[in-house]
Amino acid sequence: MRKLTHEEILALRQENKSLPWNPIAFLLNDIRSLYNVGAIFRIADGLRAQRMYLCGITGKPPERPITKTALGAERIVPWEYHENAHELVQELKVSGHQIVVMEHTDESIPYDEIGARGHVPLQFPICLIVGNEVSGVDPDLVSLADLAVEIPMCGEKNSLNVSVAAGIVSYHMLTELEKQGRIFQGSASSRSISR
Repeated sequence: MRKLTHEEILALRQENKSLPWNPIAFLLNDIRSLYNVGAIFRIADGLRAQRMYLCGITGKPPERPITKTALGAERIVPWEYHENAHELVQELKVSGHQIVVMEHTDESIPYDEIGARGHVPLQFPICLIVGNEVSGVDPDLVSLADLAVEIPMCGEKNSLNVSVAAGIVSYHMLTELEKQGRIFQGSASSRSISR
């Protein structure tokens, strides 16, 4: 094993520019922390996610904390702002998106039980809704969702940071998409670089 050189990493970045967008979108509704928004931009870039929807009070580029955390991903990932997330979700449902919320509900299932290994199939394109750091996903959006997922917790806190949770759930979705044979296989290095 050897560490890749900076030049090798840059070559992988060039290869990735030609990859198609994956049919996963993020909808960030009322996210308070601009750093969380920037971190989710980085995640979306790593997934080659097709779009980010910023809604409600969620900040948008070029706010400095977003650009500082996103490290340029906000210029790569297509994004748009919508004041009303409820209307947007209705439009996404009509366009065929499966709506998945990360939220504790009376019907939530563990994130790793969705897809090929689990009981509930994933139907792409998917829009993953991430809610407010304190109050979670708005109940009106939860009522529109096709599926609610949660990350099982062993500690006394009942949740993770929203950007961390979004990364865990969305990368599971990417793995399920890959099992369907719908993404570029790429080299292990191009799929696992983290900086």
